[in-house]
Amino acid sequence: MPTARPFHTSGDPCVSDVRPAPPLPGGTLPTTVPVAAVVRSGFVESVHHGSVVVVDPTGRELLAVGDPHRPVFPRSSNKPLQAAAMVRAGLDVDDELLALVAASHSGEPAHLDGVRKLLASAGLTESDLQNTPDLPYDPAERSRWLAAGHGPSSLAQNCSGKHAGMLVTCVAAGWDPRAYLDAGHPLQRLVAEVVSELAEEPIAHVGVDGCGAPVLAVSLTGLARAFAALVRADAGTAEHRVARAMRANPRMVGGSRRDVTELMLAVPGLLAKDGAEAVYAAALADGTAVAVKIADGGNRARPVVMAEALRVAGVDPALVAFLDDAPVLGHGRPVGAVQAVPLGG
Repeated sequence: MPTARPFHTSGDPCVSDVRPAPPLPGGTLPTTVPVAAVVRSGFVESVHHGSVVVVDPTGRELLAVGDPHRPVFPRSSNKPLQAAAMVRAGLDVDDELLALVAASHSGEPAHLDGVRKLLASAGLTESDLQNTPDLPYDPAERSRWLAAGHGPSSLAQNCSGKHAGMLVTCVAAGWDPRAYLDAGHPLQRLVAEVVSELAEEPIAHVGVDGCGAPVLAVSLTGLARAFAALVRADAGTAEHRVARAMRANPRMVGGSRRDVTELMLAVPGLLAKDGAEAVYAAALADGTAVAVKIADGGNRARPVVMAEALRVAGVDPALVAFLDDAPVLGHGRPVGAVQAVPLGG
């Protein structure tokens, strides 16, 4: 195999031209720390860096690891906040469907039927959805979907509940539903206001999420404060309605084989929402809240780090022990595990 040679620009073959990398659009990289290790046969094979924050019910930081003040895209962890904005704008559906609006669903029959019900409640159909077509999120549901002869669709994509909720909200508020993905649309402006209010900080950046909707950057600390605000909200408020709906219907929020659903079922009163690129946020019944971001977006580290953060927040370790089930396989059998780095507290 030939040996790769350096690129030269001078006449001296011993002097290579090392070209500097172009500057990153977002500026400097976050100051993250090791939060999980991949241990194979008693040997640390890989390390995941990240940031973690735990706040008390008033939003005061109890633990800050890594760079929790740096803005991140919470991705789908923003959905409960988006749902609260929709309720403020006039979305009025039962708790099961409201949980679906805040969901990243698995594509199970109950999820797809719920999206159809949401749309029908406002005289809309699947053709009105503008989220990116995809297959069901859950592998078993994806296989069944394909076996039935279906391909990618907006209905099957995991954000279809949120998009259906946005459409129904537009109809209720008298806004143009055809332009609901535009960041300047009245709905999206309201979402930004509500996210900023609950996070207690300005929106740092606006991007385009994987589903096509605007995604709003806030710090991990802001995200944790927003989740604390949801569970501490007064009865009758939009925030209380969303938190109540999600906690009463955890299987609509994720699915039968999802860790976010299992987590809410395991810890009484817990509100939790996962997000793409390994974001996770949760709030206990008393308003203590945590937020996690794995720097490399690796989801295998996300549940184990959340379990460790919840232990620091005071959750009984036995209740979250199932999140530590992250085996590393060798020749088809467990030879190690993905393990959280102790966070202290």
